[in-house]
Amino acid sequence: MTTGVRAVVIGGASGIGAAVAAGHRASGDDVVVWDLADEADLRCDISDPAQVEDAARATVASLGVPTTVTVSAGVGHGGLLLDAPVEDWDRVMGTNAKGAWLVMRALAAPMLAKGTTGSIVVISSVSARLVDRSMGLYCASKAALDMVIRVAAAEWAPAVRVNGVAPGVTDTPMLGPARRAEGWLAGVADRTAMGRLGTPEDVAEAVAAVHGMRWVTGQVIPCDGGLGLESPINPLGPRRR
Repeated sequence: MTTGVRAVVIGGASGIGAAVAAGHRASGDDVVVWDLADEADLRCDISDPAQVEDAARATVASLGVPTTVTVSAGVGHGGLLLDAPVEDWDRVMGTNAKGAWLVMRALAAPMLAKGTTGSIVVISSVSARLVDRSMGLYCASKAALDMVIRVAAAEWAPAVRVNGVAPGVTDTPMLGPARRAEGWLAGVADRTAMGRLGTPEDVAEAVAAVHGMRWVTGQVIPCDGGLGLESPINPLGPRRR
């Protein structure tokens, strides 16, 4: 028996999104996953407005108007501001900021039209507020996303709450082949108050909690194990002067 929760998870085929989707399924919720991966319920490139609108229509047709939406799709980036190709700016901003906005509005529209009381939670990052050398494009995209979250919360209240969760460094496929037990990732774990990298399940727990907070909207909740208490991620190491 389902719970009556109709959940959409964007980027739900891997990493944090997959953990969020698994949590919904374990609770008996109805879930639709969007992703570029073949195992998604709906394949969608969120940087493409036409694909987003098609996926939103298909979602409402199959699931009904959603009650919770989690937007976890995103891309990483590393590169100094002097060196990053212009095309990288467009790709990173096009997914992390524009793409998230496209998804949020495409799914908020039917929620508002029906008068559904719902919740949208978007995965941001501590990098929206911490200065990380070599991650300027990523930082900028998440900072822009944080403001989209706040403005959406103001525009869509009281029917739809909009919040963000801002992880620290989380052990997902976005980290690629980097060794977890040495190098800069080991340094990140050492500087994190909880003494390790985050896991997708850590962040999914925070997402579920924020979805359930009926008196919270327009907030970006850190979920970084205390990384932001000490220092930025700083993948380049100490500054050479």
